[in-house]
Amino acid sequence: MQIGLVGLGKMGFNMRERLRAHDHEVVGYDPRPEVTDVSSLAELAGALTAPRVVWVMVPAGKITQDTVEELSTVLEPGDLVIDGGNSRYTDDKVHGALLAEKGIGYLDCGVSGGVWGLENGYGLMVGGAESDVARALPIFDALRPEGERADGFVHAGPIGAGHYSKMIHNGIEYGLMQAYAEGYELLAAEDLVTDVHGVLRAWTKGTVVRSWLLDLLVKALDEDPHFDAISGYTEDSGEGRWTVHEAIDHAVPAPVISAALFARFGSRQEDSPAMKAVSALRNQFGGHAVKPADDSGA
Repeated sequence: MQIGLVGLGKMGFNMRERLRAHDHEVVGYDPRPEVTDVSSLAELAGALTAPRVVWVMVPAGKITQDTVEELSTVLEPGDLVIDGGNSRYTDDKVHGALLAEKGIGYLDCGVSGGVWGLENGYGLMVGGAESDVARALPIFDALRPEGERADGFVHAGPIGAGHYSKMIHNGIEYGLMQAYAEGYELLAAEDLVTDVHGVLRAWTKGTVVRSWLLDLLVKALDEDPHFDAISGYTEDSGEGRWTVHEAIDHAVPAPVISAALFARFGSRQEDSPAMKAVSALRNQFGGHAVKPADDSGA
């Protein structure tokens, strides 16, 4: 099959390689001349045979919106656009409607697998019309992991369902990572445990907490045994916040995911005002000792 791929960053670049390894013809566009196959979206459209399929793999928000809007002007009726980025599911209805006015189909596809997807395949969650999904199925089959299709691919529902599913997936991911991180810190805090790295590695086979995320934590410790090379500052890419918003809107209790998101916020405060207040209150009601601020201002 032939496909255009917009965005050749960490994931898009590897997706192009995986698709080509499965004998698909991929024409890629990226603003960086060292990785792109064409110089513009118009040239991308011109290099593809109609009816075209174009996969968008760029950051969520305005960049995706601008890309979809420009594609709506260079593509033709009968073409198909797939948004594989981490767009908010509410944006999909807008993008789908814009393209539908031009007779262009639209699918939203949540993609999981990170930089390891080239080797292992990507988990895919797709929203859109059945006919559009069927048309792009050879592409999905090339990108997903080997084995049963249902173990790595789902047509989750109409437009928006793919990105909604990926949003919840990433919310769960927040909670899992936070649990592993807290367990690591507890192990490291106890003098009885003299091989923290070894304990975590021993959990990777046979235990009920084994997972790919745990494997990656062990790998990270292999490379940096005490995490000396990194700080604890942790960003969030949006999906965790959106998941918590959805929990509120649906009145679904999600204390673990919410706490994991707030823990990331806490990681960005060198000297938390909230914890200063807690310390002051403990001193006020109980006379508990407080630690003076560093006079150096650090």
